[in-house]
Amino acid sequence: MAVTPHNNMIQIIDPHLHLFDITQGDYYWLKPENPPFWADKSIIHRTFTCENIELQPPLSLCGFVHIEAGFDNKQPVKEVEYLEQAVSMPFAAIAYANITDEPAVFKAAITALMQYQHVVGIRYILDNNALDILSNANVSQNFSLLAEKSLIFDCQMPLANKKAVSLLCTLLSQTPALKVVINHLGSPTKADQNKISNKWYQGLLALSAFPTVAIKCSGWEMVSRNYALQWLSAMVLTCVEVFGEHRVMLASNFPLCLFSMNYQDYWQQVIDVIPNSLQQSLCYKNAKTWYNVE
Repeated sequence: MAVTPHNNMIQIIDPHLHLFDITQGDYYWLKPENPPFWADKSIIHRTFTCENIELQPPLSLCGFVHIEAGFDNKQPVKEVEYLEQAVSMPFAAIAYANITDEPAVFKAAITALMQYQHVVGIRYILDNNALDILSNANVSQNFSLLAEKSLIFDCQMPLANKKAVSLLCTLLSQTPALKVVINHLGSPTKADQNKISNKWYQGLLALSAFPTVAIKCSGWEMVSRNYALQWLSAMVLTCVEVFGEHRVMLASNFPLCLFSMNYQDYWQQVIDVIPNSLQQSLCYKNAKTWYNVE
């Protein structure tokens, strides 16, 4: 599915999506009897391949970053093996690894993952447990290993959690070479459009002080299935204002974006609501640079 875009095409590298093969993977969280208990979870409880993310002109998908999706968290290499067999277009992989593991165990996991050419980093979801997880005694040493190996930590946590953000800033100060990419804008709410006094915006400012930190704008459907485009646009522009044009990426969170609309419509709306001057950086160049999508 390799794409050679024409000059009038809008190039996209999607830096946050998931492919599923429910005939091979575990995907504990996708099963209807397990949390999260979304009323519409059946929409995404199926197999999704590269055929499901094809874009029509004038949009051209030139590559993507696959974010771990729970294929097999006991053996994370299995998800990477599946991707390397199933994907023919340019992509990078953010794999699963537990940052609270004993350093020797974590190092063994990272060593195994680095045998695969597409692995550029790891994710371990923090969410509402961010403070407890980042307080774990093993995290600092494991972050140092990620920095040493030039691997990204994809960080999924609410930036409104002031104590967790402060601790993450301390860890970044201790490990200045560590690259971190914040997932889903740091989980804002619709109220966070009123930015100056809110905790999310303060977290955004704090993390933007570190040049090795970038942010991805996606996950709108997790705030509201019927989110307003005005809110999306305002939040993207806030991220650009704080982080600068070259540390912000637009992403889809596919297939979860299907809770709101199809993949083509998602990217078309994004293109329509951001300034033309930002399109290439936010939709293509920054993802290619930060994740080294070849």
